Amino acid sequence: MRTAIRTRLRQMVEADIPQVLDIERESFPSSWPQTAYKRELTNKIARYLVLAEVREDAETLRGAGAPGIWASVRRALGGVEPALTSEYLLGFVGVWLMVNEAHIVTIAVREEQRRTGVGERLLLAAIDLATDMDQEVVTLEVRASNDGAQRMYEKYAFNRMGLRKRYYTDNNEDAVIMTTPDLFTPGYKKLVAELGARHRQRSPDLWS
Repeated sequence: MRTAIRTRLRQMVEADIPQVLDIERESFPSSWPQTAYKRELTNKIARYLVLAEVREDAETLRGAGAPGIWASVRRALGGVEPALTSEYLLGFVGVWLMVNEAHIVTIAVREEQRRTGVGERLLLAAIDLATDMDQEVVTLEVRASNDGAQRMYEKYAFNRMGLRKRYYTDNNEDAVIMTTPDLFTPGYKKLVAELGARHRQRSPDLWS
């Protein structure tokens, strides 16, 4: 059972890139360079979200306890106390908003956080984003060997639409193309609402 944490879901910013690259290296055989993510953050059709754990900053706390330091920091900031928090990224998701289609280009979870609901939380965020942007469906590619991810997508009614042969350049593995039904059909809206409510009940800290 995981210890209660504080999290927030937000847009990725450039300062997140080093942590994003760490997560990507843990998740995939090959990864994008830092410059690619910088370009993506200015890509008009791209949206990147991170799920961040808000933690107390131990270094700041230690510094604040030293004699005279706290008062000096406050004076330097015009009397405003700095926040004693930092953010530790648990995972991220990237979506391209195509014509009537939201394409999940990447979704990754820090290795130590897998099987804790983080991946499903990010998938729900991507579906919500697509709905908010009036996209008709969500689509993605997943490795043919990644049974766990495929089961999660099937839970959200992603259908197998075909294969991209030898899609992954690191080992020439096939990619399974998976796509949701129309996001705005009553049945699908009900499914996502029910699954989202269950996830929120099961992992409330990921919604805080």
